[in-house]
Amino acid sequence: MEKAEGKVVSVNESLVGVENTKGAVMNGEVAYIVIEDGKRLKSEVIDVKPGKLVYLQVFEDTSWMKIGDHVEFTGLPLAVKLGPGILGSVTDGLQNPLYELAKKEWFLERGMVVKPLNTETKWHFSPQVKLGDKVTAGSVLGTVPEKIFTHKIFVPFSMLDDYTITSIAPEGDYTIEKTIATVANDQGETFDLTMAFEWPVKQPMPFHKRSVPAETLPTGMRILDALFPIAYGGTACSPGPFGAGKTVLQHSIAKHSRADVVIIAACGERAGEAVEVFKDFPELIDPRTGNSLMDRTYIVGNTSSMPVAAREASVYMATAVGEYYRKQGLNVLILADSTSRWAQALRETSGRKEEIPGPEAFPMYISTLISAFYDRAGVEILPDGSKSSLSIIGTVSPAGGNFDEPVTQATLLSTGAFLGLSRALSDARKYPAIDRIDSNSKYPSLIENEEVNFLKELLREGKSIASNLLLRGERGITNDAYIIYQKAELLDAVFLQQNSFHDIDGVTNPQRLRLMFDMIRYIIEAPVNIDLKDDIRSHFNFIRQAFIDWNYLQMDDPKFEKQKAKITNLVKQKINVKENV
Repeated sequence: MEKAEGKVVSVNESLVGVENTKGAVMNGEVAYIVIEDGKRLKSEVIDVKPGKLVYLQVFEDTSWMKIGDHVEFTGLPLAVKLGPGILGSVTDGLQNPLYELAKKEWFLERGMVVKPLNTETKWHFSPQVKLGDKVTAGSVLGTVPEKIFTHKIFVPFSMLDDYTITSIAPEGDYTIEKTIATVANDQGETFDLTMAFEWPVKQPMPFHKRSVPAETLPTGMRILDALFPIAYGGTACSPGPFGAGKTVLQHSIAKHSRADVVIIAACGERAGEAVEVFKDFPELIDPRTGNSLMDRTYIVGNTSSMPVAAREASVYMATAVGEYYRKQGLNVLILADSTSRWAQALRETSGRKEEIPGPEAFPMYISTLISAFYDRAGVEILPDGSKSSLSIIGTVSPAGGNFDEPVTQATLLSTGAFLGLSRALSDARKYPAIDRIDSNSKYPSLIENEEVNFLKELLREGKSIASNLLLRGERGITNDAYIIYQKAELLDAVFLQQNSFHDIDGVTNPQRLRLMFDMIRYIIEAPVNIDLKDDIRSHFNFIRQAFIDWNYLQMDDPKFEKQKAKITNLVKQKINVKENV
C-alpha cells in the first residue's frame, strides 16, 4: 500500500497541522516530520479533518519547525517492541533507552532514535513446539531465561489465524532478530517469527479469560494490608497535595509488595523526582532475591519538562508492557506518577485543537480515557489454568489538594481503592499520610471484615473525641472518652504508622501483621482502671514506646517474645483481664 505524505501548514507548540498531499491517512498512525537539518521528529495523528487537513501531536520539541516541512506517514500505530530484555531498562515514552541515548549525547537531542531492545545480546532459546504443531496468537514457541524469570516466546498476538510450524530453531543462543520459527497458514502463506514483535500501545491486549480481583496483594504496609487493601489485578488511586508523600509511598510499595514485576511510569513528574527514581532504584536490593530490584523493574520516564504528548505515550507504553508480562504468567504492578500531569497534557492538546472544554478546561472525554486506562488492569486466567494479574496504582496531584476536581473524581469512579493523602498527617510527620477516615477499599483485607470494622470504628470515635478536646480541653471530657482517645492514638502510632527507612519496621509480612493486630486488639479491648488523665496518658505512653521497640525487632530475635511479654505486662498492671493474648 502506498504510504501517505504531507507538508506542515501550522505549528502550535506540540500540535502541528499538516496538509495531506498524497495517499490516505489513518487516525492514530505514526508520522515523521522531516525538519531542515534532516532529523525526523516522531508524531502521532490525533485528528483527521474533512478535506486534506490532518493534526499531529509531536513527541519532541517543535522549535524551528517551519511551514512546508515534509511529513511522512507510516500507516502504522504507535507500538511497543515486546521481547526479552525489557526488564531492568529505563526508557522514555517512545521506548528509547535513556541510558543508551545518554551515551551518544550529553543532552538528549531531537530526532535521536535507539533500538528499544538490544539486538546484539544472545538469549538461550529452548523450543517447546515441534514441526507440524498447530499454533495461533499467544501460543508459546519456546522460552529464554530473563533475569529471575523464564520468558515465554509467543506467536505475535496479532496473528489470529491457525498456523502450522514448518521450521523451529534447535536449542541454542540467538539474538532477538534471528528467525526462530516459520509458520504457514491454510492458504500456504509463510511467516518468519523472531523472539520480539510489536503491539499497538493504545490497544488493550485481549484476555484469554478474565477473572474478578479477589486476592489481597500484600504491600508490606500495615495501613494498606489491614484497612485499605489492594488486590492482585485491582486498581487504586492515591491523590494528595504536594509534599504529602505520594512518591515515598510508591517507592515502598514497589520495593516490598508481592508483585513479580514492577513498572514505574513517571508520566510528567518534576525532573528532580524522576531523577531520584533513576538513581535510587538501581541501587535498591530486592529483599526477596538479594539482587538488584531493577531485575524485576521497568521504568518509563517522561518528566514535566518533556513535550506534553510524550506524557500520554509513557502511560500507554507502561500499560502495554504490563499486559505483556501478565501474559507471561506473572503478577505485574504499574505505578503511574502522576496521572494529573498526563491529564494536563491532554488538556493542553485539547485546547490547541479548539475542542469544547469540559470542567476546569479538561476535555469532555477525560473520564472516558481515565476509565479505559484503569480498565486494562485485571486478573487473567491463562490457557494452562494458572492466574496472572496486572494491578495499577495511580497518583493524582490535584491543585491545592482539592479532591473535587475532574481528574480526581474521574479516577475515583474508575478505581477500587481510594488512598487519600492528608496534608495535616504529613505535617504531623505521620507516615504514611493516608487519611484514616476518608480512604476506602472494596478489596479483601489480610484481616477479617469484622476486624477491619473494629479498627475503623475506634478511629472514628477517636477523631470525634479529638475534636471535643480541641474545643473543651481535657477537663471537658470524661475519663472513659479520654481512654478511647488514647487507644485511637496508640493504634495510629504503633500500627498504622511505619518507619519507611527502617529495615524491619519498613515492611510487615502477613504473619507479623496478624500478631500485631492481635496485640493491638488485646490492648484496645482491655479496660483501664485509672482515675487521673495524667496517669492515663502516662500509661499509654509506656505502652506506645514498648510497642514501637517491638516493631523494630526481627520475629526470630530472642528479644521479640520478651518484648511482647513486656507489652502484655504493662497492660495487665492497670486491668483485670484474661491471661492469654
